[in-house]
Amino acid sequence: MGKKILVQRRGRGGSQFRSPSWIREGPVKYLSMGETELNGVVRGVVKELMHVPGLNAPVARIALEDGREFLNYAAEGMYIGQIIEIGASARPMPGNILPLSRIPEGSMIYNIEKRPNDGGKFVRSSGTYAVVLIHKGETTVVQLPSGKVMEIDSRARATVGIVAGGGRIEKPMLKAGVKYYKALAKSWKYPLVRGKAMNPYAHPHGGGSHQKGGTPVSRTAPPGQKIGFIAPRCTGRRCPQIVPRSRRVWASGYSKKTRLKNKRSSAMPSE
Repeated sequence: MGKKILVQRRGRGGSQFRSPSWIREGPVKYLSMGETELNGVVRGVVKELMHVPGLNAPVARIALEDGREFLNYAAEGMYIGQIIEIGASARPMPGNILPLSRIPEGSMIYNIEKRPNDGGKFVRSSGTYAVVLIHKGETTVVQLPSGKVMEIDSRARATVGIVAGGGRIEKPMLKAGVKYYKALAKSWKYPLVRGKAMNPYAHPHGGGSHQKGGTPVSRTAPPGQKIGFIAPRCTGRRCPQIVPRSRRVWASGYSKKTRLKNKRSSAMPSE
């Protein structure tokens, strides 16, 4: 009798696959914009800098002057007691939160909203930052850490500065136990065993005198079979889904139409 493979157990959603949300301090996002923030500035103070299990950057607890509190990723150089300004009239200083339209071109920013008032979606990893390139009417062009350039609504908010905790990936794990406890905090399944290394009862790729992969499976395959190459497409210059047959370039460097034309002209007798 076989056993349920990993994709089946993950789909069922057991305790080892659930995110340990009870160890989180709360959602790390901006508060909803009010009238004061839209037209002026709201001030707050950094009450605490803390580590939240499962997150890879320090988090700051900010208390506003109206009594509200929220969590935001800490900027490099942020300290307890620092005054944070939020709103359209805030100064573009590290740690302050402004609409993109009020941030000067060339500034480094992080925790950028995808749409106004969504709390922040982009550039939230430790040591990362985006760059404001240019303001274009109602949108702002921003270069993300990956190098991708995006146009975002200028009303969306961002924090000025660089996310604290840079250099985190420079230290290796060193021990499997370190990665094990990191996986617990992030709700990863660790360790992951290759299907090729299993026995036939445990995985479709298992068994055999030599390790070998499986054949492609359809997109509608049941969970017990849906592993490996799932509904793969051909790739490259000869793929009909990517390049039409009439425009393909073959090894000779010419398209099919050109090759046939050259073939006919060479076959015709010379006068």
